[in-house]
Amino acid sequence: MPSPSGLEGPFWRSIAVFRFASLAYVGVLVLRDGGEYAHPVAAGAVLLGMLAWSGVTAAGYRRPAGRRWPLLLADLGVVLAIILATPWVVGRPALAAGVPVLTSAWLAGPVLAWAVSGGRRRGTVAALVLGGADLATRDPINPSAFTGAILLLLAGLVVGHVARLATEAEARLQRAVELEAATRERERLARDIHDSVLQVLALVRRRGADLDGEAAELARLAGEQEAALRSLIGRVDAEPERGGADRDLRDLLDRYASAAVQVAAPATPVPLPARAAGELAAAVGAALDNVTRHAGGRAWVLIEDEEETVTVSVRDEGPGIPDGRLAEAAAQGRLGVAQSIRGRVADLGGEVRIVSAPGAGTEIELTVPRSRRR
Repeated sequence: MPSPSGLEGPFWRSIAVFRFASLAYVGVLVLRDGGEYAHPVAAGAVLLGMLAWSGVTAAGYRRPAGRRWPLLLADLGVVLAIILATPWVVGRPALAAGVPVLTSAWLAGPVLAWAVSGGRRRGTVAALVLGGADLATRDPINPSAFTGAILLLLAGLVVGHVARLATEAEARLQRAVELEAATRERERLARDIHDSVLQVLALVRRRGADLDGEAAELARLAGEQEAALRSLIGRVDAEPERGGADRDLRDLLDRYASAAVQVAAPATPVPLPARAAGELAAAVGAALDNVTRHAGGRAWVLIEDEEETVTVSVRDEGPGIPDGRLAEAAAQGRLGVAQSIRGRVADLGGEVRIVSAPGAGTEIELTVPRSRRR
């Protein structure tokens, strides 16, 4: 629930103001028409109860923790009880003669509260309940009563819609601020890295290129790390959008491209739900880490976009995985494949297939569905 200082806070303060303003109007009506009531003393007691409840809701809804079902249901119940008590307090003859009901505009308070807390659907439910109860107290039902019920329903719909738009706008604004801060920090780090680490790696690569033996190997490794680092800092690694927005899997896997890792992807975007794309990319990263530690040499990453699934294959030309090696590693507590790769893909409803033979390299195929299977 957004904080009171966010865009939703003013809605709740406006509801509190509306309650007291509409209650003042009810007070004027009671003073004007009290002589025609069947039980004017009871009307005064009900008016004091409405004042007290307005204070309770204003204090309760001020805190995000109070904007939950207990107070929302109690609010609806109190107003519903006052509506149902109206025929006895005011008297049906007075109501038939056109005397306003006790709640008048004040009954819209719970409708507005439900709409702000849960959008159009909650607002509509509250409006139907209170509007139906209000119509049930009328005998006969006049056109103005129908007009009031329709206006109550429209208030629940419109306010609920606007409140949801405001909440979504606040979330997007917060996300934009976070992304801007992250981008600025990345740019600062990129400048620092460019001035230090990248220059050293480039120097090692150039100086070692003309040497033999271990120096040449160090130069090659320095060149690979320089390429990987330039690829990393050259892109804005935006986190997935909240709320389930799709991400292009190609953008997430491009970070792994280097002199030793070749990434092949379709020419068109490969959209996946944000969480699925992030988890699949992390699993690919874990597979490439295993290639670096155990296989060395080059690796190839292939993205295949199918209609219902997306498959990413990671292949290397290393010595392969001996039979039983993965089970032995899991028994020893080394769970890189079991958790970082298989666990992530399994959580997405996908599957992992590993093809390997001694001396023939290893291929890890990760397949995830477009949407989580239930």
